[in-house]
Amino acid sequence: MSRIGKKTIAVPKGVTVTLDGQTVSVKGPKGESSWTVAEEIEVTREGDELSLGLRSDTQRGRAMWGLSRTLVDNMVVGVTTGFEKSLELVGVGYRAAMKGDALSLQLGFSHEVDIVPPAGVSFAVPKQTEIKILGSDKQAVGQIASVIRKLRPPEPYKGKGVRYAGEKVRRKEGKKK
Repeated sequence: MSRIGKKTIAVPKGVTVTLDGQTVSVKGPKGESSWTVAEEIEVTREGDELSLGLRSDTQRGRAMWGLSRTLVDNMVVGVTTGFEKSLELVGVGYRAAMKGDALSLQLGFSHEVDIVPPAGVSFAVPKQTEIKILGSDKQAVGQIASVIRKLRPPEPYKGKGVRYAGEKVRRKEGKKK
């Protein structure tokens, strides 16, 4: 039995959930999202709670049960509070700034790197060395954060680069003379 799949999902006030066959659509103050649940999973609504159960007890069905519950819960959380990832820029001359909706980064290259946010994602730059990525889709927020980090990942000798907030970078000792 899936421990995660058995949990119910609380639907807060101001959020509407529509079940159309296997498609679950969630609409709230921060946007709307929909996802088609696997055929082996059954979604039911009782009052202001959603529960997911197994239609067929197969290996794939058991594997999809917890995943489906987590994805539907992430949709509910996304349209109510949203998701946020923070990145830090560490290095001399590494800066971030906003150019309209786009994010402009100076990462030690000969040129600036401009990143246009995908639909449903927005950037905020509270400080020159800090980037906040906000959105209602957890996967899209994490994906764009990963793309930005890959531009200049933290290096182990001086620790320069783009890192997630709170990320620990293992430092290496340099050459001995």
